[in-house]
Amino acid sequence: MRPGLFPESPAVDESMVPAAPTATDAAESAPALFRARALSKVYGDGPTAVRALSDVDLDIARGEFLVMLGASGSGKSTLLNLLGGLDVPSAGELWFESLCLSRADEATLTRYRREHIGFVFQFYNLIPSLTVAENVALVTDIATAPMPVDEALDRVGLLPRRDHFPAQLSGGEQQRVAIARAIAKQPAVLLCDEPTGALDYATGKRVLEVIAQVSTDLGTTVVVITHNAAMAGMADRVIRLADGRIAETRHNARRISPSELSW
Repeated sequence: MRPGLFPESPAVDESMVPAAPTATDAAESAPALFRARALSKVYGDGPTAVRALSDVDLDIARGEFLVMLGASGSGKSTLLNLLGGLDVPSAGELWFESLCLSRADEATLTRYRREHIGFVFQFYNLIPSLTVAENVALVTDIATAPMPVDEALDRVGLLPRRDHFPAQLSGGEQQRVAIARAIAKQPAVLLCDEPTGALDYATGKRVLEVIAQVSTDLGTTVVVITHNAAMAGMADRVIRLADGRIAETRHNARRISPSELSW
């Protein structure tokens, strides 16, 4: 730029310049997608009753990437099932936007799962007699505004395998098909239950990279439950559950790429 073309800017007092917003700041400022208040879940009655969740208060922001840690029996799977509309609480309230999930009937929960939730489980639940593309198409056939099957497969790097059957794929490839199936209906929320639990280290990291990319590219709210504390670094926020309660909450200043994780 030639001298004198624009007037000089006045000196800036750096102490008055606000810090750049972090991913955590964005998650906290966004309106809550989920709101849980005094959420409890008890299985059974009398002396054999099992209290899986006790008075959980939790907000999850739209677009947030949340990792929930905890040992077996900590309540994390129960909480994930409640968020996904697979179960209903025994007490308390759970809201998804303006829908009260804790008071919804089964037909409403079915519609909620179909329209808003994508599930990725530890075991892939693919239909062995259908090709990769046909397994994904099962979801797009019932979704309101699905993405094309080939686009979903391309996002997980499996478009060249679209005509293969599950038995012709590795475990990691089958899990990526499950992710493609989950995201093909463009859900608001992706719920992942131990998505790398049945995979080796290298394959698990590849699957986590796909999940992280979905979160970034599509703005999907992602909740991952895992025993693996190393995954905490890839989240906006980490919650540790113990004995059916939230024992600890931690925010990450930045999300670490799965390629940087090690366990």
